[in-house]
Amino acid sequence: MATLLKVATYKIIVNEMKSESPTDTPVPYFDIPLDIPHAGKIATRICVLLDSRGYLSEPRYLPLLEKAQEIENLLSPYRYDDDNPPDEESERIQREAATLGRELIVEIERVGAREDRLGQCIRNLFECLEMGREGATLSLRAGENPQSLQRPA
Repeated sequence: MATLLKVATYKIIVNEMKSESPTDTPVPYFDIPLDIPHAGKIATRICVLLDSRGYLSEPRYLPLLEKAQEIENLLSPYRYDDDNPPDEESERIQREAATLGRELIVEIERVGAREDRLGQCIRNLFECLEMGREGATLSLRAGENPQSLQRPA
């Protein structure tokens, strides 16, 4: 089942992930086109959010902050572009950013930095990487409230 929504200039399709088993709950997600420039902006938001939490003062958070910074370093050169880079470069950036994003989730869980806003940013990052289904699941691991009004329904 798909419902079309108009958000900014994008038409976003809200999809429902097929369940693996009858007891699994389907996870709705936004399916939007690859948008590396906006992914760069979200990577910056993640770093700003983590910095605002005072994690710099505790060494146990250093790997978390470094992983977030790796994502921002990868995506920041494209932040102010109007379009994605050429196809081959876009595919490479998409793969690398998704891998780093998955590693960031592991660090978030390891240090207990889960929170709603961080989870929303993770979901948004993966949506911009054209991986909305995965982002909808990973965002919950990062602490997004499953009842959040920001989540697709």
